[in-house]
Amino acid sequence: METRQKKLGLIVPSWNTVMEYEVQRMAGGEMSVHSMRIPHTADTEENLLWLGTQAPGAATLLSHAKVDVICYGCAAGGFLKGPVEDRAPGSKIAEATGAPVAVSSSAVADALRALGAMRVSLASPYAPWLNDRLRQYLTAAGFEVMAMQGLDTQNHSAVTTERIEALITEVDRPEAQAIFVSCSNFPTLGIIETMERRLGKPIVASNQASMWKMLRLVGDRRALPGAGRLFREA
Repeated sequence: METRQKKLGLIVPSWNTVMEYEVQRMAGGEMSVHSMRIPHTADTEENLLWLGTQAPGAATLLSHAKVDVICYGCAAGGFLKGPVEDRAPGSKIAEATGAPVAVSSSAVADALRALGAMRVSLASPYAPWLNDRLRQYLTAAGFEVMAMQGLDTQNHSAVTTERIEALITEVDRPEAQAIFVSCSNFPTLGIIETMERRLGKPIVASNQASMWKMLRLVGDRRALPGAGRLFREA
């Protein structure tokens, strides 16, 4: 008889069609994924900040399912604030539910540090203004940004694998210790290990880092097939 080892809770913007899929792929048949959606159809600063105010209520409903851990999966919303302030939604969710909480933006920073990667290049689907905020966030968190490129699209999930691979290659620099690919609605899981072999350095992506953080919070230190060096080395 199959037994689920863990129940993972996700809070995602309503237009996100990638995070649940990628997290469930990483979870395989041993863990189940349960999600709540918050209305969101455009990446404006006002909308992204509003998402964070709705996260504790969504988490309270998730807690009815007795999930083992909850992740607030809007990476961009966290980057609008500093690397201390972005943890506020997670603290409020933990207070409301009593569950361990990961926040995608903080999970990425924790993942890069765990890999010893303080010089990073950035790839995203974001508009220039949001990439600038991402750069500011990482700089404030102690990282050095070697290169950055966005696609200036809000149709994140429709970007092809080939274009994402090209984008990662475009931002790679010899001095970069890792490439961070931002956005939980950006399909990256299928190319992480391919690009790591091609470039010879870790790829850290929003959904992969969120899954890594969720598992580590509940004491699960396994390496997941296809999820890259982050799981094997951190």
